[in-house]
Amino acid sequence: MAGADLMAVPEGALDAVAARVGTSLRGEHNGTGLRIGIACALFNGGIAVRLLNGALDALAEVGTHRDDVTVAWAPGAFELPLVARAFASMGKVDAVLCFGAVVRGETGHYDLVAGECAAGIQQVQLSSGVPVVFGVLTTDTLEQALARSEPDESNKGREAALTGIEMVRLLRMRPLS
Repeated sequence: MAGADLMAVPEGALDAVAARVGTSLRGEHNGTGLRIGIACALFNGGIAVRLLNGALDALAEVGTHRDDVTVAWAPGAFELPLVARAFASMGKVDAVLCFGAVVRGETGHYDLVAGECAAGIQQVQLSSGVPVVFGVLTTDTLEQALARSEPDESNKGREAALTGIEMVRLLRMRPLS
């Protein structure tokens, strides 16, 4: 069995857990009526656009109306947390998705930008209570970034959009809400 196969939740495992506990919660992929803010980085913007397109496809599939989606463009990944905080603090979005790509180069720039971007996005999420999804690719090569942003089911932007929807629905469930 491959490593990825071992990482996936086995079929029926969630039902088995639910049978052993009082309450088991999982958010659904229903974007109807949800408002989504999307922060995209212009640096390595070709990758961000591919992630954004994957997210927009997924949001449409789960019922999020296009008028309920706002996209804001930041200069780079380092600035994404500030845009995410602006979205989250306005109270006009249910979730924020952050897209960009930080590709390792020959300097330490990668470590600083990727780490601070991730930490900033996490800080916004925890301080605001609004789901803020880290959809920033951190790869060693451009080829890896391209592979993770293909226009198919493996697109990480698509995955981020579904994660955002699922987190909103999960956090609104009783007994959490």
